[in-house]
Amino acid sequence: MARIDHTADWHERHAPTISIFESLALEAYSHLPEEFRALTKDLTIEIADFPTDDVFEDMALETPFDLLGLFEGRGVSERFTLDTGDLPNKIWIYRRPILDYWAENEETLGDIITHVLIHEIGHHFGLSDDDMERIEESAEEAATDS
Repeated sequence: MARIDHTADWHERHAPTISIFESLALEAYSHLPEEFRALTKDLTIEIADFPTDDVFEDMALETPFDLLGLFEGRGVSERFTLDTGDLPNKIWIYRRPILDYWAENEETLGDIITHVLIHEIGHHFGLSDDDMERIEESAEEAATDS
Protein backbone atom coordinates (compact mmCIF):
# COMPACT_ATOMS: atom_id res chain seq x y z
CA MET A 1 0.00 0.00 0.00
CA ALA A 2 1.34 3.45 -0.93
CA ARG A 3 1.90 6.00 1.80
CA ILE A 4 1.40 9.72 1.35
CA ASP A 5 3.56 12.21 3.21
CA HIS A 6 1.40 15.04 4.54
CA THR A 7 4.15 16.73 6.57
CA ALA A 8 5.05 19.27 3.88
CA ASP A 9 4.40 20.04 0.24
CA TRP A 10 7.75 19.24 -1.37
CA HIS A 11 6.28 18.55 -4.82
CA GLU A 12 6.22 22.22 -5.77
CA ARG A 13 9.45 23.34 -4.10
CA HIS A 14 12.71 24.26 -5.76
CA ALA A 15 16.23 24.61 -4.38
CA PRO A 16 16.72 28.00 -2.73
CA THR A 17 17.99 30.58 -5.19
CA ILE A 18 20.96 32.89 -4.75
CA SER A 19 18.56 35.69 -3.75
CA ILE A 20 17.02 33.47 -1.05
CA PHE A 21 20.51 32.69 0.22
CA GLU A 22 21.25 36.41 0.31
CA SER A 23 18.10 36.97 2.37
CA LEU A 24 19.07 34.16 4.76
CA ALA A 25 22.59 35.57 5.13
CA LEU A 26 21.29 39.09 5.78
CA GLU A 27 18.82 37.74 8.34
CA ALA A 28 21.59 35.74 10.03
CA TYR A 29 23.76 38.86 10.07
CA SER A 30 20.93 40.87 11.67
CA HIS A 31 20.84 38.39 14.58
CA LEU A 32 24.53 38.84 15.40
CA PRO A 33 25.27 40.85 18.55
CA GLU A 34 24.97 44.60 17.92
CA GLU A 35 28.50 45.38 19.10
CA PHE A 36 29.84 42.71 16.74
CA ARG A 37 27.89 44.06 13.75
CA ALA A 38 29.11 47.59 14.48
CA LEU A 39 32.68 46.41 13.95
CA THR A 40 31.89 44.78 10.59
CA LYS A 41 30.20 47.70 8.84
CA ASP A 42 32.77 47.79 6.00
CA LEU A 43 32.23 44.12 5.22
CA THR A 44 30.21 42.99 2.18
CA ILE A 45 28.46 39.64 1.82
CA GLU A 46 28.31 38.02 -1.62
CA ILE A 47 26.56 34.83 -2.69
CA ALA A 48 27.77 32.61 -5.54
CA ASP A 49 27.07 29.05 -6.60
CA PHE A 50 30.74 28.01 -6.38
CA PRO A 51 34.17 29.50 -5.75
CA THR A 52 35.90 31.00 -8.77
CA ASP A 53 38.49 28.95 -10.66
CA ASP A 54 41.24 31.10 -9.10
CA VAL A 55 40.02 30.36 -5.56
CA PHE A 56 39.66 26.69 -6.46
CA GLU A 57 43.28 26.54 -7.61
CA ASP A 58 44.73 28.80 -4.88
CA MET A 59 43.15 26.70 -2.13
CA ALA A 60 43.97 23.39 -3.86
CA LEU A 61 40.39 22.17 -3.48
CA GLU A 62 39.60 18.63 -4.57
CA THR A 63 36.07 19.55 -5.68
CA PRO A 64 34.12 22.82 -5.86
CA PHE A 65 31.92 21.42 -3.06
CA ASP A 66 34.79 21.55 -0.54
CA LEU A 67 34.34 25.22 0.37
CA LEU A 68 31.16 26.62 1.99
CA GLY A 69 32.37 30.17 2.45
CA LEU A 70 35.41 32.39 2.15
CA PHE A 71 36.71 35.56 3.78
CA GLU A 72 38.44 37.73 1.18
CA GLY A 73 40.47 40.71 2.25
CA ARG A 74 42.63 41.74 5.15
CA GLY A 75 41.70 40.93 8.70
CA VAL A 76 41.53 43.61 11.38
CA SER A 77 44.94 42.64 12.74
CA GLU A 78 46.49 43.15 9.26
CA ARG A 79 44.96 46.58 8.59
CA PHE A 80 47.47 48.68 10.49
CA THR A 81 49.72 49.31 7.53
CA LEU A 82 50.12 52.28 5.24
CA ASP A 83 49.03 50.35 2.13
CA THR A 84 46.41 52.13 0.07
CA GLY A 85 43.99 50.94 -2.54
CA ASP A 86 42.55 48.08 -0.48
CA LEU A 87 39.16 46.83 -1.59
CA PRO A 88 36.52 46.33 1.10
CA ASN A 89 36.63 43.01 2.90
CA LYS A 90 34.15 40.50 1.53
CA ILE A 91 32.59 37.25 2.66
CA TRP A 92 31.56 34.78 0.02
CA ILE A 93 28.78 32.27 0.77
CA TYR A 94 28.72 29.37 -1.71
CA ARG A 95 25.18 28.13 -2.40
CA ARG A 96 25.73 24.74 -4.04
CA PRO A 97 28.26 23.38 -1.49
CA ILE A 98 25.98 24.54 1.34
CA LEU A 99 22.98 22.82 -0.28
CA ASP A 100 25.06 19.65 -0.59
CA TYR A 101 26.10 19.87 3.07
CA TRP A 102 22.48 20.57 4.09
CA ALA A 103 21.26 17.46 2.25
CA GLU A 104 23.75 15.28 4.13
CA ASN A 105 23.23 16.69 7.65
CA GLU A 106 20.44 17.31 10.12
CA GLU A 107 20.80 21.07 10.44
CA THR A 108 18.49 23.73 9.11
CA LEU A 109 19.63 25.71 6.10
CA GLY A 110 19.46 28.92 8.13
CA ASP A 111 21.69 27.45 10.86
CA ILE A 112 24.29 26.36 8.30
CA ILE A 113 24.38 29.78 6.64
CA THR A 114 24.65 31.44 10.08
CA HIS A 115 27.53 29.14 11.01
CA VAL A 116 29.40 29.84 7.77
CA LEU A 117 28.83 33.59 8.08
CA ILE A 118 30.10 33.70 11.68
CA HIS A 119 33.07 31.52 10.82
CA GLU A 120 34.09 33.76 7.93
CA ILE A 121 33.57 36.95 9.95
CA GLY A 122 35.72 35.31 12.62
CA HIS A 123 38.58 35.26 10.12
CA HIS A 124 38.11 39.02 9.71
CA PHE A 125 38.69 39.48 13.44
CA GLY A 126 41.14 36.64 14.01
CA LEU A 127 38.74 35.05 16.52
CA SER A 128 39.25 31.66 18.14
CA ASP A 129 36.80 28.79 17.60
CA ASP A 130 35.52 29.35 21.17
CA ASP A 131 34.84 33.03 20.41
CA MET A 132 32.96 32.11 17.25
CA GLU A 133 30.94 29.49 19.13
CA ARG A 134 29.84 32.10 21.71
CA ILE A 135 28.78 34.49 18.93
CA GLU A 136 26.86 31.70 17.23
CA GLU A 137 25.04 30.89 20.48
CA SER A 138 24.18 34.57 20.91
CA ALA A 139 22.84 34.71 17.33
CA GLU A 140 20.70 31.61 17.94
CA GLU A 141 19.22 33.21 21.07
CA ALA A 142 18.48 36.43 19.15
CA ALA A 143 16.81 34.48 16.34
CA THR A 144 14.69 32.55 18.85
CA ASP A 145 13.63 35.75 20.63
CA SER A 146 12.46 37.47 17.43
